[in-house]
Amino acid sequence: MMNKVLCSLLLFLSISCGLQGRNANYARDGKRIWLDSKEIHHGEYVWKMKKAGDVTSSAEEVSTLGYDTSDWLSAIVPGTVLNSLVYNKEYPEPYYGVNNKLESGKIPDISKVGREFYTYWFRTEFDVPESFAGKTIWLQPDGVNYRAEIWVNGNLLSTLNGMFISDYINVTDFVKVGRKNILAVKVYPVDVPGTTMPKSWGATGEFHNGGNGNIGLNTTMLMSVGWDFTFMDGIRDRNTGIWKSISLYTTGAVALRHPFIKSELRKPEYDIARETISVEVNNALNSTDTIDCVISSEIVGENIIVKKPLRILRGENKTVVFTPEEFPQLVIENPRLWWPVNKGPQNLYELKMTVSVDGVVCDSVKTRFGIREITSDMNTPDHSRVFYINGKRIFIRGTNWIPEAMLRSSDERTYAELRYTRQAGINLIRFWGGGIAESDYFFQLCDEMGLLIWQEFWMTGDTRHPQDKGVYLNNVESTVKRIRNHPSLAYYVASNESSEVTGTRELLMKLDGTRGYQMQSECEGVHDGSPYKQVNPMQHYENTASSRGSRVDGFNPEYGAPTLPTVEILKEMMDEKDLWPINREVWDYLDGNGFHLMSTMYKELVDNYGKSSSIEEFAQKGQFVGAINSKSIWEVWNYNKLDYGDRFCSGLLFWYHNCPVRQVSARMWDWSLEPTASLYHTANALEPLHVQFDYLKNTVSVINDYYKSFSNYTVMAQVYDINSRKVFEKSAKINLPSDGVINDVFTICFPEDISQIHFIKLRLTDERGREVSSNFYWRSNDKYEGKDTTTGPAASGFEDLVKMKRARLVSSCKVRKTDGQFWVDVTLRNVSNSIAFFNQLQFLDQNLSPVRPSFYTDNFFSLMPGESKLVTIETADQNLKNTPVLVIKGWNIERKQINLEK
Repeated sequence: MMNKVLCSLLLFLSISCGLQGRNANYARDGKRIWLDSKEIHHGEYVWKMKKAGDVTSSAEEVSTLGYDTSDWLSAIVPGTVLNSLVYNKEYPEPYYGVNNKLESGKIPDISKVGREFYTYWFRTEFDVPESFAGKTIWLQPDGVNYRAEIWVNGNLLSTLNGMFISDYINVTDFVKVGRKNILAVKVYPVDVPGTTMPKSWGATGEFHNGGNGNIGLNTTMLMSVGWDFTFMDGIRDRNTGIWKSISLYTTGAVALRHPFIKSELRKPEYDIARETISVEVNNALNSTDTIDCVISSEIVGENIIVKKPLRILRGENKTVVFTPEEFPQLVIENPRLWWPVNKGPQNLYELKMTVSVDGVVCDSVKTRFGIREITSDMNTPDHSRVFYINGKRIFIRGTNWIPEAMLRSSDERTYAELRYTRQAGINLIRFWGGGIAESDYFFQLCDEMGLLIWQEFWMTGDTRHPQDKGVYLNNVESTVKRIRNHPSLAYYVASNESSEVTGTRELLMKLDGTRGYQMQSECEGVHDGSPYKQVNPMQHYENTASSRGSRVDGFNPEYGAPTLPTVEILKEMMDEKDLWPINREVWDYLDGNGFHLMSTMYKELVDNYGKSSSIEEFAQKGQFVGAINSKSIWEVWNYNKLDYGDRFCSGLLFWYHNCPVRQVSARMWDWSLEPTASLYHTANALEPLHVQFDYLKNTVSVINDYYKSFSNYTVMAQVYDINSRKVFEKSAKINLPSDGVINDVFTICFPEDISQIHFIKLRLTDERGREVSSNFYWRSNDKYEGKDTTTGPAASGFEDLVKMKRARLVSSCKVRKTDGQFWVDVTLRNVSNSIAFFNQLQFLDQNLSPVRPSFYTDNFFSLMPGESKLVTIETADQNLKNTPVLVIKGWNIERKQINLEK
């Protein structure tokens, strides 16, 4: 039986998905009513659903007040058909064990049962408040997958085509103010669902992703048919449903849409910004031929207000533009620039626009924006692409974003994943082409956190291309108008490893023109990616991590390795009997049919720490492997940053970032939002000032990610044997160049008689002796015998870890509560003479299940004798259902459990 904790977590994540679709790229001063379902986040609106083939009534009857839906199922809106069917227990949870496996026969696949099987009516009743009387009333659906009929009170008012399009439907004459109204949406699946049957073509060294490739004939989330980083046999309904919010709002006779502000900065000083503002204006009235109105634009707080009159015909849409040539006020001196993480502050401005008729405001919209310039070129030694922010070169420490496979997302989930991302030190997120266009809340957080975004448009070389080019380009246009004000949006790419729909480049230049563009993810200075699966970590250092050529040089768009989830999470994703000994059928299914080698090579690397006798022991050692996976990759790229290393490197996008489903091949956190050791070891590797060790050269290097130089810093290395006895120490003075690297400051000379396992402690201190970076490694004496082995000082020979002497930690905790957040400050001190190795703090509930999401300032760390560390843990009060428990555990310390007062 499925773990009860898993059931409750899945329920929370499935019913909280409604917030994800809310578009906030521009806000209105007037009231907006969100028609999200009650089951999602305790809203007012109850949605029902029923298979269209089982509905014998006409569409007019279905969308009329009084129609009987007593035998209809409760529906999750926003959500998908399968979300709701699982919620209603029609089918089991797909993310548990092998429930989703085709051969299990538990959930019908659309390729077997046909599109009609997942074609559904969704229906809700809604009130139009009296305050809406006399105004123009709009219904705004923001995303339906794939085609939809929108019926209001017996009237078919719109049809939607494509997953990523928003619509603005004038329902003024079709709704009843102050009374109940009916909204019914008939949702059709993608036109060509494709099958999970492997095609004969595909990328070398990978599974044949994308099924038979036909899913690509649609403008949709291509990965829903199956990929090696999720379930190879896909999501059964291909995510059919109302996946984003539907809302109701009012305007006057004239409505504003899609405000856009473009900045042009004077170079090379970047001290003057010329702003061009545009907005779409719509005359919604049917009773008047023309309307005379005034459009006003204000950059709030800057004393910049410009106005322009407009005459607009009945039913007409016009774009009004304010230029600095017409309005010198739109030239801003010494603008507050927006910068990515580590490079400067994330300054944001606000634009407010109104339209007035006879002095009365009809509509008002506002949007935030940032003033910055993002460019790129290939003027590099190897013609690889390099990016610039406000004229300064930036080394891309990026990642590849994979959406939640069944679109069971939420604002809470988005916040947690982006907060982890920011903590990790990532500065760019690539929206991989087989995924989706994320919510405006996602973009808003990236604006605030300094995270750049690379947006791809739903095509990949693993599948065919959209059949209906008009639908595709309309979806691109709708998306770009929604996201183009966000300063975090850095780059447009038409596809993943493929080509483009003709006209895409021209459309993007017309709609935006302020961002760079390339046809696909592996061209114009961006080379082929890999590795994607587990390799010997030593291979990263010698640049042979893939038979395709891992290439630690230039700009690599996809390069990564997995991390095993913690034991608590493993226990939530499968039956106990499948956990230990490892049941390869289940483990491989939860690893994209074994693609990432979790039950083979990863297990072999874990076994190099000694054979495990339980899943608890195996999972603990699995974190050691995950930590080295992440640290080795990022530090190798640090070493070769820009033109300071042996090779020219301009950027890396880690493959991949976040888990779309429950899987044994997790990343920095798993699907349930529980961090792994990889998060904290990545955060260490990507700290802005960083000291690091090279397992192949035995050298120490220092990295600076700031646009600022530092002088008279000291780097120190200490080596300790298995008994925590110091056997080597060396230090050196260095000056760090701005945004640069000092490679191979010195070499660590390990004594010939050193113990088989030993430890390295690195420290970087400033001119006043304050520590600004520290790092810790474990190393063996094993020789690296080549890329086809699992040998080497970072990979094997760790069986003697069991010989470590016991260490003792003393702890103190302080609980704080502020603004609905629960905080615990934990101070740990190693009072023994032994290194306390790989300590983990865990915030648990009374059932000893992790409280998720929780945010730790550090975790999975080691403490030297006498060393102390303060760790702050934060979670939302709403995540605590009872008195929480803090667990402190590690490799060679006694487990400690502390009950905390809620």
